[in-house]
Amino acid sequence: MQVEKFYYDNKIVKWFAMATAIWGIVGMLAGLYAAIQLYAPGAALGYAPTTFGRVRPVHTNAIIFAFVGNCIFTGVYYSLQRLCKARMFSDKLSRIHFWGWQGIIVAAAITLLLGYTTGKEYAELEWPIDIAITLVWVVFGINMFGTIIKRRERHLYVAIWFYIATWVTVALLHIVNSFEIPVSFFKSYSWYAGVQDALVQWWYGHNAVAFFLTTPILGLMYYFLPKAANRPVYSYRLSIIHFWALIFLYIWAGPHHLLYTALPDWAQSLGTVFSIMLLAPSWGGMLNGLFTLRGAWDKVREDPVLKFFVVAVTCYGMATFEGPMLSLKNVNAISHFTDWTIAHVHIGGLGWNGFMAFGMLYWLVPRMWGTPLYSKKLATNHFWLGTIGIVLYAVPLYWAGFAQAQMWKTFTEEGQLKFQFLETVTHIIPMYVTRSIGGTLYLIGALLMVYNLVKTAAKGYFIADEVCEAAPLQKETAHHAREHWHRWMERKPMTLLVYSLIEVAIGGAIEMIPTFLVKSNVPTIASVKPYSPLELQGRDIYVREGCYTCHSQMIRPFRDEVARYGEYSKAGEFVYDHPFQWGSKRTGPDLARVGGKYPDSWHYNHMMDPRIMSPGSIMPSYSWLLDNKIDTASTPAKIRAMQTLGVPYPAGYDKQANNDLMTQANSIRISLKMDKIETPKDAEIVALIAYLQRLGKDIKAMPKEQTAKN
Repeated sequence: MQVEKFYYDNKIVKWFAMATAIWGIVGMLAGLYAAIQLYAPGAALGYAPTTFGRVRPVHTNAIIFAFVGNCIFTGVYYSLQRLCKARMFSDKLSRIHFWGWQGIIVAAAITLLLGYTTGKEYAELEWPIDIAITLVWVVFGINMFGTIIKRRERHLYVAIWFYIATWVTVALLHIVNSFEIPVSFFKSYSWYAGVQDALVQWWYGHNAVAFFLTTPILGLMYYFLPKAANRPVYSYRLSIIHFWALIFLYIWAGPHHLLYTALPDWAQSLGTVFSIMLLAPSWGGMLNGLFTLRGAWDKVREDPVLKFFVVAVTCYGMATFEGPMLSLKNVNAISHFTDWTIAHVHIGGLGWNGFMAFGMLYWLVPRMWGTPLYSKKLATNHFWLGTIGIVLYAVPLYWAGFAQAQMWKTFTEEGQLKFQFLETVTHIIPMYVTRSIGGTLYLIGALLMVYNLVKTAAKGYFIADEVCEAAPLQKETAHHAREHWHRWMERKPMTLLVYSLIEVAIGGAIEMIPTFLVKSNVPTIASVKPYSPLELQGRDIYVREGCYTCHSQMIRPFRDEVARYGEYSKAGEFVYDHPFQWGSKRTGPDLARVGGKYPDSWHYNHMMDPRIMSPGSIMPSYSWLLDNKIDTASTPAKIRAMQTLGVPYPAGYDKQANNDLMTQANSIRISLKMDKIETPKDAEIVALIAYLQRLGKDIKAMPKEQTAKN
């Protein structure tokens, strides 16, 4: 049989590896900066782009799409070539993919800091960037499948199954969740509203964790962990069960982010049931990884790469045990909206994703530069700094989460709430300080890694084109009767693609279609009216400033929440909310019923300096809202966009909307003047006050019997 000589492309791997390290540091710095602001709000320095509400989305997007995204591409481009015994399909597509992805990251960082956001967690990027993501993802897919098709190895190894499922599912998630109607080049409204938007968003949000932060990293685990241990994967059959069960069950679990909300109860229950079932395949994958190391524990004690992989897989197991537990309603009643969720997410982010990335880079760089690692001691120190950092990060937040929940729910003997909301914030500030210390240690460890890898590369010589020889793939002549049934599928990449798509589409379709088509799932409320033009502008300012990162607009049907905030939230309240603003974390109080609770002057002073009205508040100042002017030129386009989305503004209303806007703005100006506050009626603060004063008033206008019925 003739053997062919060819070359692996290590250059593209090097580029993505460098981007992984650089963006990892940037994302961690942004996260640390945001964490510090939670106990030192003055760190925002009084500038709009540096406030928590804008920095936090930069941090989450940088870690998910820049750090972990580049880590995925590093590992895929390295492992896929070797598993297929073929160079990547197209060097040109590889370069387009790399520079396109880095361009998206830079555009994301700039636009988010400038306040251009959709207001949907982990999907904040505006529509031009969404289109760019789609195009670059297609380029990646063509390159990946082109490589698989021209492979010299017949069977597709388990890592490639996870790469294929990742590609098709991320494409589906991104496209469905990104349906939006543009208002301008940097502004759009979600196509979905309220309850439906929440369901689609957390179907996307949960599965962004599943199919961007989990399944591709599992593919990397199945390749790099056995390579580093020099041992085969523990169980081929367990890997089959792990793969198919995981991708089928994961897609159903999104509604567990919306327990006790206005989402229909049947959808919440489906999310809970499938979340519990997820424990089995998740732990199957964890055990498959750890059992691969049986007999190699002496090597684990000596090899920092294996140390990182062991802790990474262990954190994966911890996070995938905790996730199903948090989806139990009685547990979620305590954890939701608290820092417990933040701790849970970072066990996965810092431990699973971060440590897998670090271990992979420590393994790859010496091989691509043909030299031993510069310093195993530095790598070991990095390991311990990172591990201690994770503990110091997560444990205080678990403590903070329990403290928040208990303080929120505690009543006095007289039946009154025992703690004001601000007390529940100031009480946990020491935990926030400790969290930032843990994050600092983790960042220092990452900086040690960068130094170590740079020194490693400096003493070696980069192998840009790594030579290899393999026989070409021969045409299959016969099917072996005794062959395992799954082996047949492993020879059919497009069959794997189609079956994966069918599996992941089933759960989303069953959960979403009834919510959209069955009217009783979102009953209308006659008293709920569209936002006025001024309120709509104010809502857009609220979204721009990232207020949803700290405030929720969803009162759950618990005694303490009703006592603190007012009547619990109904599905029909949100039919004109594009996007929904239910939030996922309460660093500040819920705002669903804040309308009319305070005078206009209170909101004005609170935004100018929160500590004037709430001593001890950790909210930053939004003083620029007092000077910025409302963008009235955009009002007609916003009204027309809302009409397209089904919001019942009268025909031709876009032409008179600004007149109504100014009339309402003038009334707020007069109200402020009565409290000795002079402000122009076209200041952004006026629009924001209008929006905040509207929240919850539609429900307050409902008859008591109708409120109870809904």
